[in-house]
Amino acid sequence: MADDCRADSIEIDRCQLCGSGDRSVRLQDGPFRVVECAGCGLVYVTPRLQGEALRAVYDGGYWKSSNPKQRGYADYASESPLYLKTFSKRMALVRRHLPAKARILDVGCAAGYFLRVAQRDGHDVHGVEISAAIAGEAQKALGDDRVHIGTLEDAIAAKGHAPASFDLVSLWDVIEHVPDPQALLHTIRGLIKPGGRLLLETQNVASRWARLLGPRWHHFKHDEHLYHFTPATVRRLLADCGFETLALGSACAGKYVSFGFLAERAARLGRVAGLLASPLALLRGLSLYVNPHDEMIVVARLR
Repeated sequence: MADDCRADSIEIDRCQLCGSGDRSVRLQDGPFRVVECAGCGLVYVTPRLQGEALRAVYDGGYWKSSNPKQRGYADYASESPLYLKTFSKRMALVRRHLPAKARILDVGCAAGYFLRVAQRDGHDVHGVEISAAIAGEAQKALGDDRVHIGTLEDAIAAKGHAPASFDLVSLWDVIEHVPDPQALLHTIRGLIKPGGRLLLETQNVASRWARLLGPRWHHFKHDEHLYHFTPATVRRLLADCGFETLALGSACAGKYVSFGFLAERAARLGRVAGLLASPLALLRGLSLYVNPHDEMIVVARLR
């Protein structure tokens, strides 16, 4: 992001997870630093956008981005069949932790692809999405009554979601975007039934792929990815918020992607890699299942 946005950013001087101010710099990229806490190992970005500048990241240009290497997606809605296929595959994991006819809330539901698949599976689905630019797609597919545009707190008030009323609350690629993940998780905790589940997916900065790529890792997008978790730090975050981790792994965290997506991600590795992969863009209509094991899916329950 250009330096002229620094007025809308805030320097982070203490770790959100353990409160330590002792840290080392892992990556400097323009005005942003990716740092690692010496106290607990949490990796986070400083300075980071705040307020309206952060909310503005998720406008229409996020979901159809002219520079997806730095922000958002090349064309999120155009790849809906691949997202639906991905979540259909992931339902094998989700079913292990759900009763039949479960009540599900997806926080940060985007276009509602997970909810559409879960609804076809017979579940009672609800979503909340802060970005009006993409939430309309979810409302068209599921109904205005099932998807709230705004914050989770707004959704609770507007939709009347009662405490302890959901069998599952999901956060797919959301927690790393949230300035105060503890506050969000405490709110979610109050919505989950006894015996219910929290499911979240996030990137793993300690993965082999992340370590191999270093600063070229495609999840280093400093406007939007405020935190980079490891298995240890996400477990600690959940424990601090009253959750017990039941399962954590990358086996189900792959996704179906287009060849065009692969070409775009290869370009982040450098000019030569981008040129070598550019012919893949001609095969944009084709897809394959990819899992570099640099994301993790976590299932937790109330303690």
